[in-house]
Amino acid sequence: MIEFLPLLLFFVVCAALLLGFPVAFTLGGVSLIFAGLGYLAGVFDLYLLETIPNRIFGIMNNATLVAIPLFVFMGVVLERSKIAERLLESMSLFFGKLKSGLGLSVVIVGALLAASTGIVGATVIAMGLISLPAMLNRGYSEEVSTGLIAATGTLGQIIPPSIALVILGDVLATAYQQAQLSMGNFAAKSFSVGDLFMAAIIPGLILVFAYALYFVFSVSNTDISKFKEEIKSDQSLINLIGILLPPFLLIFSVLGSIILGIASPTEAAGIGAMGALVITFFHGKLSIQVLSSAVTQTAFITSMVFMILIGASIFSLVFRGYGGEELINSIFNAIPGGLFGAMLIVMILVFLLGFILDFIEISFVVIPIVGPILITMGADPLWLGIMLAINLQTSFLTPPFGFALFYLRGVTPESIKTETIYKGVIPFILIQILVLCLVAYFPVLATLLPSVVY
Repeated sequence: MIEFLPLLLFFVVCAALLLGFPVAFTLGGVSLIFAGLGYLAGVFDLYLLETIPNRIFGIMNNATLVAIPLFVFMGVVLERSKIAERLLESMSLFFGKLKSGLGLSVVIVGALLAASTGIVGATVIAMGLISLPAMLNRGYSEEVSTGLIAATGTLGQIIPPSIALVILGDVLATAYQQAQLSMGNFAAKSFSVGDLFMAAIIPGLILVFAYALYFVFSVSNTDISKFKEEIKSDQSLINLIGILLPPFLLIFSVLGSIILGIASPTEAAGIGAMGALVITFFHGKLSIQVLSSAVTQTAFITSMVFMILIGASIFSLVFRGYGGEELINSIFNAIPGGLFGAMLIVMILVFLLGFILDFIEISFVVIPIVGPILITMGADPLWLGIMLAINLQTSFLTPPFGFALFYLRGVTPESIKTETIYKGVIPFILIQILVLCLVAYFPVLATLLPSVVY
């Protein structure tokens, strides 16, 4: 019975979260309660808890994590600049004569917002408010419209620079080091967030293309002739270039500086934050109120992330103190199929946990447990990171608890039923599962660019 205490700890934490207790304090509080009870029962050594201050200090000194508040600030500032509205307006004018023009505009703008902000909630809400009325007025069905908006909003999980990729990259870097040390390799090649950014580009573009292709197919029989507008393509093209240029330059400056080795992901995040301020200034939206709102929102999100990280660190310590790592290792080794079987179980577990936990909690709680074991079994950390990112992205869309669905439900008219939104996202969930299977079967989709560039 004692050997199963780590699993009991994990399930109690999940149950407490379902009851609505705060994530950060639940992770740390439940873990400390288990540690105290284990000490009284003589099965846990409280000496392990003395390492908690060192763990917290290590989090505070982690330079990679500095990228989180900078990318959050960049995203919030761009959201306040109303750049999404101008992008969508210009893009829809350019594609206005195409039956699927407005939908293609939503996909492209959603991808650009994902690459610019990396915040799922902000992208879904912005696109829902801006594009949904226009799509319905154009004659698109409610299901297709809501499904496309929710799906494109989740692209912020996979298209770099993404906060999810920053967190995954940092956690997997630690897991990779642990795996290499356990195998006796003390001079292993380093693993960085920049590598994960590169690995995410091809799968992210495949998702964008698949969304666009499905939308074109789904509206092929839709009659929108009465909503077509006469467009002067030359004039709209010039306008489109002028609107697209600033976010493209921002994305290039952030990703380009990382790819070319000019800046680390943290330094690139600083470039992105400064670039966002410049774009907002030239759009005439920079003010004390905008800055104050952006700083407040950034502080709120960053505090949440780091408190969860501290709580997850305590959970991980107690989990390992009870022998949880050895238990998980023995379970994985007993699973038939080796690495394939273990990956399948982890993917199913992460998908199910996505119903009740945010990607931040999953990244900090689950991946430190299973990551080193999977890497030891032969999983490429880049491939593993992209598989997890796409899986977590899928959980954002899955009814009834997908976070993107909640965001969209909050900005859709009451006339659109929740059931309609659920039906609308199903094809996009299937697309994401298909892309996940493609990356699983062809790991080169994730590993090609990093191997070529570096």
